[in-house]
Amino acid sequence: MAAISASQVKELRQRTGLGMMECKKALTETDGDIEQAIENLRKNSGLKAAKKAGRTAAEGIVVTRVAEDGSYGVMVEINSETDFVARDDNFKAFAGKIADAFFAARSEDVAAVMAGDLETAREQLVQKIGENIGVRRCVVVNAVEGGLVGEYVHGGRIGVLTVLTGGNAEVAKDIAMHVAAINPLVARPEDMPQAQLDQEKDIILAQPDMAGKPAEIAEKMVQGRLKKYLAEVSLTEQPFVKNPDQTVAQFAKAAGGEVVGFTRFEVGEGIEKEEVDFAKEVMEQAKRS
Repeated sequence: MAAISASQVKELRQRTGLGMMECKKALTETDGDIEQAIENLRKNSGLKAAKKAGRTAAEGIVVTRVAEDGSYGVMVEINSETDFVARDDNFKAFAGKIADAFFAARSEDVAAVMAGDLETAREQLVQKIGENIGVRRCVVVNAVEGGLVGEYVHGGRIGVLTVLTGGNAEVAKDIAMHVAAINPLVARPEDMPQAQLDQEKDIILAQPDMAGKPAEIAEKMVQGRLKKYLAEVSLTEQPFVKNPDQTVAQFAKAAGGEVVGFTRFEVGEGIEKEEVDFAKEVMEQAKRS
């Protein structure tokens, strides 16, 4: 039996997109014959992962993990092509293993954490389910001194990690729930980027009722509307979703805490979904046949 070199395995991986162990096994069975190995792989589902890799995976799940002492947390988004697969027990189990690995590594480096066994597990799951599956992103959130990290996941699709000084895990979770539901732009008014404020100011100045106003009056109107805008989009200033009679900042303060920040993931946000015209696709195929 011929010895299989690393360069042969690398070439087969590049040509098929399959995992290292699967490529090595295929080469071993063909005594190092790459072309025969490819032919053999084509006879089973081995190339499914490579074929699926180009398809858009914009569904999926968000998973969080937070240390028992609240010192840090991680949040990971794992994508699939369809919502049906996102609800599959095998997919959920895989997502749980991924979250555990990122939590243990305390790392946001997807490539590094996924290398080795986890990548093999991903490829095997693609073979089993028949959809493109990928780990899109991870964030590690650390608590401030004397504070803690809270977590909340809504329906597997929206995940939030909050950072508080003081308070407790339940308060941090409730505020994370608010973030999931309301989706504020920033944690506090002072966190709003100046570029965003300038853009909002331009919008206000362009409104019909601003026309012809003296500069001094116009400026007062602008500042008043900017203050209202910041109250609407800043977490601390928003009416608390579980008790609108108090703001989120007041809710946190009543529990001895203060909001420092938050991170919110929503499955598929920012991913361009490919719109497929199946009728057109069938017609074009019919013309070619």
